[in-house]
Amino acid sequence: MGMKTDEKFIIKGKRLDGRKPDELRKIEMKVGVIPNANGSAQVSFGNTTAIAAVYGPRELFPKHLQNPDTAVLRCRYNMAPFSVDERASPGTSRRSVEISKVTRLALEPALFLRDYPETGVGVYIEVIEADGSTRVTGINAASLALADAGVPMKDLVVAVSGGKINDTLILDLCGREDNYSDADMPVAFMPRKKQITLLQMDGELTPKEIKEIIKNVLKAGQVIYEKQKKILKEKYEEVS
Repeated sequence: MGMKTDEKFIIKGKRLDGRKPDELRKIEMKVGVIPNANGSAQVSFGNTTAIAAVYGPRELFPKHLQNPDTAVLRCRYNMAPFSVDERASPGTSRRSVEISKVTRLALEPALFLRDYPETGVGVYIEVIEADGSTRVTGINAASLALADAGVPMKDLVVAVSGGKINDTLILDLCGREDNYSDADMPVAFMPRKKQITLLQMDGELTPKEIKEIIKNVLKAGQVIYEKQKKILKEKYEEVS
C-alpha cells in the first residue's frame, strides 16, 4: 500500500477493471475440495484464490497445549510460492504470521469452542493465486471450510476489503489498487448481528470515511453471505 504514482485508477466513475467503486469482483465458491480434510473450501474474488482446510476438533498434541475449558483454534495463512508474479519465498514471513493471527481472531467469535475442551481445530489457508485482498478471501474460505467440517458456529464469517484511491472509496481491492491505495481496510463480520470481528487499517481515513466503508462492506457482505449459505445448502442437499 501507499506507493506513489500519477496513474489514474478511477476514470469516469469506473475502476481499471470496469467496476464501480463499491462493486465486488466475480466471486466463486466451492466446498469439499480436499477429500482428506474434515472440511474444506475454495473461494475466488476475481484473480485472488484461497483454499482452506479444517482438521478437528480432535485431541490436541502435545498435551501441554490443551485447554481444559475450550478447544484451541489454530490458523495458518500461507501464500504459495507460485501465487504471485515474482515468486513468494516459501516458509513463514512476518506478514503470514500476522495474517494467521488476525484470521484466528476474526473466526474465534463465531465458533462454539467451549463445547470441545482439550481439543484442537486446525485451519490451514493456502493462497494459490494472489491479486489483492488475500486475507479477506482466506477468511471467507476458512469460514466455509469450518461450516463444511460441521464445527458448530453462531454464524458464518464474511470478509471484504475496503479502501480509498484517487480520493474515492472502493471495495474489494485488486492487486494494483492494493499497491497504490491511500488506505486499505480489511473487515470481517458475522452478518446476522452485524458483529465486526476484524478491522484493520493501513493508511489514512477520516472517521466519516471509515463509517462509510463499513456501511458499504456490510451491504456488499450480504451478497457473499447469501452465496456462502447457498453453496453449503447445495452440498447438504446432494448428501441427503
